[in-house]
Amino acid sequence: MAYTLDLSGRVAFVTGASGGLGAQFARTLARAGAAVVLASRRVDKLKDLRAEIEGEGGDAHVLELDVTDQDSIRSAVAHAETEVGSIDILINNSGVSTTQRLQDVQQDDYDFIFNTNVKGAFFVAQEVGKRMLARARGAAPGTYTGGRIVNIASMAGLRVLPQIGVYCMSKAAVVQMTKAMALEWGKFGINVNAICPGYIDTEINHHHWQTEQGQKLVQMLPRKRVGKASDLDAILVMLASNESHFVNGAVIAADDGFGAA
Repeated sequence: MAYTLDLSGRVAFVTGASGGLGAQFARTLARAGAAVVLASRRVDKLKDLRAEIEGEGGDAHVLELDVTDQDSIRSAVAHAETEVGSIDILINNSGVSTTQRLQDVQQDDYDFIFNTNVKGAFFVAQEVGKRMLARARGAAPGTYTGGRIVNIASMAGLRVLPQIGVYCMSKAAVVQMTKAMALEWGKFGINVNAICPGYIDTEINHHHWQTEQGQKLVQMLPRKRVGKASDLDAILVMLASNESHFVNGAVIAADDGFGAA
């Protein structure tokens, strides 16, 4: 007898869905039955992904979102709930990075990373969380309330790596943000957890793994390989599902053992 996790009837809001892990997260949730709201600044990419998901029989909707603009956050979340329905699942995925030594970091570099990875992630979760809280307080007995928030951190938030120090700092903040939200919102049935991916091969960095520098990095990894975006599918669906009701405030490393090395 097979065991399945079914997200039918749920609405999932995915930030940074125009490529990389975000696009894979959206595909996975749609295949699990959720209606998926695709949010990003790159709307053309989102439209292509929507067509792909709909071509597989899934339900997808496109919204423009700039997580560094609070008006954009409020507008996108309100539009999503009006068009699709109350958001049950948030995949808080938007993130950026730079590669430089700490002594070379300028204020603009620092703000670029923290405005998206920390401030943007916080206010997206806050906007969705406030709506989840309101439903939990006013719901009729027996109706579905609460929700699932999955913050996408990084193994770099657990283990400092050279030349991406500010990025590491930002993702460590996302880890602490996850625990704070889990502590305050858990009593309302809102489970907040974080996934910390390791090195994952996506279209954004695919060329890097073929370079000499990329190959040197691969040889330093515990099993001398990088992951695929689909390697995160099972964790994502579990954390988004009703069955994860006892998992709150968890910070799950999916890095092939790199953090333990």
